[in-house]
Amino acid sequence: MRIILAEHFGVCFGVRDALSEAGRIARVVPLTILGELVHNPIILAGLQAKGVQRGELKSTSASTANVMITAHGASNERRDAWRSAGYQVSDATCPLVHRAHAALASLVADGCFPVVIGKKGHVEVLGLTGDFPNAFVIETEADMANLPQRERYGVISQTTQAIEKVEGLVEMMRHTRSSSTIIFRDTVCQPTKNRQNALQKLLETCDTIVVVGGRNSHNTLQLVSKAGAAGLRAFHVERPEELQPEWFFDVRVAGLTAGTSTLKETVAAVKARLEEIATTHAC
Repeated sequence: MRIILAEHFGVCFGVRDALSEAGRIARVVPLTILGELVHNPIILAGLQAKGVQRGELKSTSASTANVMITAHGASNERRDAWRSAGYQVSDATCPLVHRAHAALASLVADGCFPVVIGKKGHVEVLGLTGDFPNAFVIETEADMANLPQRERYGVISQTTQAIEKVEGLVEMMRHTRSSSTIIFRDTVCQPTKNRQNALQKLLETCDTIVVVGGRNSHNTLQLVSKAGAAGLRAFHVERPEELQPEWFFDVRVAGLTAGTSTLKETVAAVKARLEEIATTHAC
């Protein structure tokens, strides 16, 4: 069995910087992170081992005076609520999520009805829509039927959406709301695009894909979904010990990739386990 590692994979600069900042603060003062800093159980366990507490963004009560907004961002309303409650608020929001917030605010200021393409209930989407209570979230084509009729729409997306899906939904909007003006700002982040494009290259040469990342990591799930939609077997794991030799008995070429909240060390450990399976089991 040959193993091919994706050209782009694993932790992105936004996650890297958030982890670095959380570690820096936690070495100085007790810290509570308002939610999951990133959607990765290995990283979260590491933070917990350092004494970092976990709180809830929707609350305004924490066991430490210092709190941190996660890499997924938050609305200004939530950020201001914590500051008004007397907490020292650090912000680990990814700069590309900040860019999405700025894009939506600019569209609203220009008189557009706010539309966010993304996963309903996801912390990033909740943050994007939090300052605009009338914002409409489109997750699938079925949501289009309930989109309010407006003269002008301003459309952005969750940063970790697949760009092909986003562009398809925008095109559907243009078709179903042909009498309206639709202004689209592409806010899918470049690291997500890089990982999606790298996966596409794997799909052209591999018969099986292994995706490493948290079970609730949206961009990781997008990679799994894309591999499955292409007709390939896709295995989603968080740790190397989850890999089972019998999964690979008839595999000739296995592609390996990971979501943007997955540590490079974890990917290396998964790759080593795959190599072990390839050399010690008949494939």
